[in-house]
Amino acid sequence: MSLTVSNLSKKYGNKTVLDHLSFEMPEPGVYALLGTNGAGKTTTIRMMLGMLAKDSGEVLWNGKQLDTATCNVGYLAEERGLYPKYTLMDQLMYFAGLRGVSKSDAKKRIRYWAERLQVEEYLYPGKTAAPEAAKGRTKTKAQKPKLADQLSKGNQQKIQFMTALISDPELLILDEPLSGLDPVNTDLFKAVIREEIAKGKYLIMSSHQMATVEEFCTDITILHRSRALLQGNLNEIKKSHGRVNLRLKTEQDISAYIQKAGITQLSEKEYEYQLKVTGEDQANALLADLMKDSVRVITFDLREPSLHEIFVSTVGGEAHETE
Repeated sequence: MSLTVSNLSKKYGNKTVLDHLSFEMPEPGVYALLGTNGAGKTTTIRMMLGMLAKDSGEVLWNGKQLDTATCNVGYLAEERGLYPKYTLMDQLMYFAGLRGVSKSDAKKRIRYWAERLQVEEYLYPGKTAAPEAAKGRTKTKAQKPKLADQLSKGNQQKIQFMTALISDPELLILDEPLSGLDPVNTDLFKAVIREEIAKGKYLIMSSHQMATVEEFCTDITILHRSRALLQGNLNEIKKSHGRVNLRLKTEQDISAYIQKAGITQLSEKEYEYQLKVTGEDQANALLADLMKDSVRVITFDLREPSLHEIFVSTVGGEAHETE
């Protein structure tokens, strides 16, 4: 299997919202679409899924036009899309049917994902004790099935994640999957995503959370104002920037040493310094000076820039040039 996106473009009148975007996934993994608000990420996803007409370009799945009617695709939209006045179970069964999942398989999968995502109480309501005033006793009262608008946003997101997973898709597209989740549910979603990766799935992820992208994705595209500014393998991109970030912690003030070495100091707190160096030679020269004067060094961590730093420098630089 493989996914190829070639020269996707979209305009609204004179405004270009996506300008000839291309990328490919020749093997399973996670591909990230990154960008500022309005950069074209969601537009790309909607055109890939056929929800939005393309002005040009094509999307191929295993060499053929991607068709959601024949390709097993799961999609978690950024916007919540549950029907507020229908029961959750009815909606899950409906979406499973749309993806060609039999009723018996759908029930088994719903039970599994309800337990996995910790929403059993909303899908399988039990009975509660209610007072029987006339006789001074209590009796059990069956709970009504839950509706979507009775759930918190986080639990609605879990149900919507279930609709994306219920067909056991080959291609899973997640648009801001962790947006609005608390830390516990963020870890839960991450665990499920790792499981899907381990199964050999193809995942497209759009996110503003750079640490999450860095955790999962092997290849990225950074979009800004409809255009791809940076594309490629994340590790190779980071290597190309070099090891220029230095975290240094000592037991005394070393500002004079930093200034003498001509190193840019980004921040300092309790003798822990975040520095920008030109490379390993400059960093090691600073360390040698400290050791020569018997300055005790607790931490010396020279690393490549994070995805957050690469994103800011890429998009920030483009914005500055445009201005």
